[in-house]
Formats: sequence, structure tokens, C-alpha cells
Amino acid sequence: MSSRMLLSCDPHDNEAGLKLLEDLTTNANQVQLEVLEEILTQNANTEYLRGYLDGHSDKGLFKKKVPIVNYEDIKPHIERIANGEPSRIISAQPITELLTSSGTSGGQPKLMPSTAEDLDRKTFFYNLLIPVMNKYVDGLDQGKGMYLLFIKPEISTPSGLMARPVLTSYYKSSNFRNRPFNRFNVYTSPDDTILCLDSKQSMYCQLLCGLVQREEVLRVGAVFASAFLRAIKFLEDHWGELCSNIRTGCVSDWITDPSCRNAVSSFLSKPQPDLADFIEFECNGESWEGIIKKLWPRTKYIEVIVTGSMAQYIPTLEFYSGGLPLVSTMYASSECYYGINLKPLSKPSDVSYTLLPNMAYFEFLPVQKNNGEVTQQVQRNGGCIKKEGERVEIEVVGLVDVKVGHYYELVVTTFTGLYRYRTGDILMVTGFYNNAPQFWFVQRRNVVLSIDTDKTNEEDLLKAVTQAKLLLEPYGFLLTEYTSYADTSSIPGHYVLFWELKTRGNNDLSKPDHTVMEQCCSIVEESLDSVYRRCRRRDNSIGPLEIRMVKPGTFDALMDFCVSQGSSVNQYKTPRCIKSKEAIKILDSRVVGKVFSKKVPFWEPCKMETK
Repeated sequence: MSSRMLLSCDPHDNEAGLKLLEDLTTNANQVQLEVLEEILTQNANTEYLRGYLDGHSDKGLFKKKVPIVNYEDIKPHIERIANGEPSRIISAQPITELLTSSGTSGGQPKLMPSTAEDLDRKTFFYNLLIPVMNKYVDGLDQGKGMYLLFIKPEISTPSGLMARPVLTSYYKSSNFRNRPFNRFNVYTSPDDTILCLDSKQSMYCQLLCGLVQREEVLRVGAVFASAFLRAIKFLEDHWGELCSNIRTGCVSDWITDPSCRNAVSSFLSKPQPDLADFIEFECNGESWEGIIKKLWPRTKYIEVIVTGSMAQYIPTLEFYSGGLPLVSTMYASSECYYGINLKPLSKPSDVSYTLLPNMAYFEFLPVQKNNGEVTQQVQRNGGCIKKEGERVEIEVVGLVDVKVGHYYELVVTTFTGLYRYRTGDILMVTGFYNNAPQFWFVQRRNVVLSIDTDKTNEEDLLKAVTQAKLLLEPYGFLLTEYTSYADTSSIPGHYVLFWELKTRGNNDLSKPDHTVMEQCCSIVEESLDSVYRRCRRRDNSIGPLEIRMVKPGTFDALMDFCVSQGSSVNQYKTPRCIKSKEAIKILDSRVVGKVFSKKVPFWEPCKMETK
């Protein structure tokens, strides 16, 4: 392995870590060439690459012959491995597990290949974050971090390989258990509470440990803003019981997971009535504004991802935070860990991520942004892309050749068996750090709704609405228009659909029967993908879907508003997701009825054996 490919980073040595960042970003182009050479040399004789390169590892041939692909193109190869065929279909290194992406294919999560070495690459990435934070925040070694982390169910594929979310994979690894500083007990959550599959017991025990150690906490957080706010809502619902446990020194009987009970018992070794009284006083106040700062007074920042779809949670986080900075440290996915935020204390709206050139080989498809919509820009210049069975020429740009202010879709070639894979992430170049570009995350391609890890695109929403509206036709109602938005004003957030209906024939009813509309809500939910249904049923991270019926003519008023904001009358089409607060007000002012789903949609992890 080349010395640049997988570099060790001692998180205790801030100076060395920052120098490493300087070296990587200064030599970004050279590192990228070495990464591609390393990947091609190692994997030239895999079945996938042999089909295009005939055993050669030439970089120019790779760019000319290997197509840019979507998940559907590589899905058959990954499924063959899941069903027991050799890893060498796509990877010279043994594939040790499959990572389930929150994006979906055919209603099921995508499966991404992973290797043992990839865990080391992720550890390197996490270690590099520490000197960056220490550069901007003093004294982080003088206390603890309260990070609320959780695992999710995993499945065993027919080959015996485990399929699980990327964070579950990392938390269950020895790399996580042996992470820097863990042996010094600088995290409030014992590993056993994080690794508890019962999310309610896990949440309760982690919050209990965090409250007992409140005076030592210097930073708090979770991976996503949605998860952290869910923890705050859980605290609102359970603070009385938590105070009772602290007052008596005994954890509640319903905490039945033995590892959780044992882990918590060391923190509840004696009654602490004064601490319980203090927490009770703060939680019982008139308002929870600034509650984070009140309960954990030494906290310097909240570490959660608040870019992309998570930006919708910023106002709620600011309400609870008491003015603490919101820090988004990293940009990563199931496919690959990409980049880090080199200015972690910047405002959420200003966050840019610097891609680390040794994590993967990066390419970029130019996209255009017109009237708020991102569209693919197809040009005949040096590459090809698979599109509905055809190969279409398209421009491809290298990491160091992107232009400031331009929009791109990220394409990755990884050490784990993905070659010129379209991630679906749309990024905008905001500048350069040395020779490495910095990006603002714009959106996921085609995603219109997201509350947690769900990603509902326009096509999925259309299919779900089409199924539901069939219920109305026997009653003489037609759905003439619809749109949606993600309502995060309450916790958990939920999908809201605005429906404009018209009557057919002699139907005198102004709107359908309430029960029929409830059934429509349920059918929409049942028709959405497995990640949405899991978030609704198992994780409770999404609330019941809501349909708001609006007066006739409402969508004409919406069009008038959009045109007044610069949309073209000739090219206007109803947006299937509304993000403008003014537009939502227009729709809400014309609502004539509201209804929520009464049923929780069906969900099971997979047809494969659940572990």
C-alpha cells in the first residue's frame, strides 16, 4: 500500500495531523493519480474491470472505457456476492460485509461493498477530525463528550456476509471500541449502551449517563440533527423518571438489557438527590429554550450534521442550544467517507467540506441550476454514462479541475469495488484549500422529501399518491394537483401532502369522508420505500403522514406566487416539494381539512434471515 493511500494519524499529535492535512491538500492532484493507480493495479483482474480493460490498469483507458454507472447497473454484481459468489467479481480484496445505504432501490436499501481495510480508512478519517477541532476549540481534553449514538438491525445474506448500515458497522468494530481516548473514559456513553439494539433502552441509558456526568461534558451531539432532537424530545418525555433513578441510585426495572444495566450501574452507584433536584428544577421550567446549556453548562458546541436536508432542523436546534455553535464536521456516506469541514465553527449556511484526496478517486459530472432546479448537463467530451441501456457521452471533470461557483454530481471510484459510481450528491464548489476543492452540499439528486435517513424522490412520491387517489374515485372525487413538504416544526417531523380535489358528476360533498382520507394517508405510507417505513415503524423517527385538503384554485395561486418570484409562465410545473415559507403559507391559508394516517405501515428488515 502506497504511503499516501492509507496514512496513520495520531489524534494526540495536533501538529502532525494538521501537517498531514496540508500535505494531502497541497498535493491533491498527485494523490488522486496515486489513488487511481493503486485501485486499478489492485483490481485490474476483477471480473468487472476485465470486461472493460482486459486486464490493463492504464488510467487513460479507464476513463475512456469504463462507464459511469448508477446503482441499478452494479446491483447484479453485488447481489451475486451477497448470494455467495467470490468477491473477485468486483474486488481483489475480500468483501467482508455489505453496507446498507439509506438510498433505496426497488423498495429495499442499496447494498455497498466494504472490506476490512476500509474500516482502517474510516478510522484515519475520524482521527483527522480531532486536530481540526482542537485548532478551533481549546480545552477539549479537559472533559467529556456526550455523543448519542445508536445501532440498527443487520441481516445475514445467503453468503453469510452481514448487511448493515455503515455506522452500525463502525460501532460494532474493534476500531470503534479501540478508538482514541476511549481507554481514558472521555465519552459519557459506555459502549454497551450504544450497542444495545433496543433503541429506547439505549436512548434512556445514554441520557442517564450523560446527566449524571453533566459537569464533565464539554461537547454534545449525535450524527444527524434529527437524531439529536429526537433525544431532546425523549428527555422531555422521560426526565421525571430519569431524575427518580438519579435520586434513588437505581435504574428503572424496564431496562432489561443486562449489558445496559451493568454499564449504567457504575454511574448510579449511590443516590444523588441534589443532582436530581437540580435537573428536575431545570426541566420543570416554563420553557425549554436553552436547555442544553442549562443541563450541561460547560458545553462548547453541538456536533451534528446540519447540512443538506438536515438544515431544516437548525431553528429548533438553536432554540434548545442556548447560543451554542452547531458544528458539522464531516461529509460521508455508505459508499465512501469524503471530506471534512476545516472551519468547524462556521455558520451552518457557510459550511463547506474539503474532500480528502486519499479517500477515493473523485470525478464530477457538471450540472446546471435553473430556477432552483438542478439538471444534468450532457456534453460530448471525454466520457460515457449508462442511461436506460444506452451509452451517452458526457463531460467528466477531475478533482482539481472543478470551477468555483459551478455545480457537480459526485462520482467515486473506491478501494472497495465501486468504479465511476454516481453517488447522487449535488455539490457546489465554494473555493479551494491549497489545491483541494471545497464544496457546499446542495442536495441529493431527485430527492424531494427527507426527515431522517429517508430519501423520497419525486417518482416514489408520485407512485404512492397514484395508489392512494384510486380510493377517491368511487366517491366521485378527482385529485387535480398535489405537492408536499417536510414538516419539522414538531418532533418527530412528518410528511405533509397538500391535495386539491374536485368533484365529478352530482357529488354535493365538499370533501371526502374523513375515514376515506385516513385510508389515503395509510396507502401513501405503505407505498413508500422500506427506509421510510422503518423510520415510521421501528425507529419512530418520522411521525404519521398528513394530508391537507385545499380549496379549488389553490394551485393557481401557488403558480402566481412562483411566477412572481421569477419562474417562467411557459415552463412552470407544479413543484412536488415546497421549501419556501411564503409558498407554504399560501397553501395553508386555503386548507379546508386535515387528516393523519392512523396506521403504522408494515415493515420488515428483509426477506433474508434477521440477526
